[in-house]
Parts: sequence; C-alpha cells; structure tokens
Amino acid sequence: MSNMPRRIMRLKEVMHVSGLGRSSIYSYIASGRFPKSRKLGGGIVGWDSLEVQRWVDAVLDGQEWKPLETDLAVQK
Repeated sequence: MSNMPRRIMRLKEVMHVSGLGRSSIYSYIASGRFPKSRKLGGGIVGWDSLEVQRWVDAVLDGQEWKPLETDLAVQK
C-alpha cells in the first residue's frame, strides 16, 4: 500500500481509481466486495481513500478484498 495521506474520495475519483463504473461500485458494495461509502451530510457521500486503496491493492495482487474489523465497526 502506498503512503498517501488519508482523505475523503468522491464517487468520480473512486470510479477513476478503481476502474469501475457507478453501478458496478454500488453492486460490489451491496455484495460486500467493495468499501462502503460514508455519509458526509447534505446527501453527500464519500469513501475513505485508504479503504479504496486497500481494495485496489487486493485486486492487483489477485486477492479477494475483505473489510477490516475497523471498517465493519464504522459501517454499522
């Protein structure tokens, strides 16, 4: 994993970084195969950049991505 600073990513950037389209991202989220977005307020959502990077790293390494225990706690 790279040493990039943790930040909030919006959908357009998540699509660019992951190579997935909008509907694929939400389908993957629904099946537990992609990090969930976080509500930021006012109908705006964003993704934790480190969670998205972990997903990218897993895909490129040929591994199945699974949420960390800390990811699960935040998503409840």
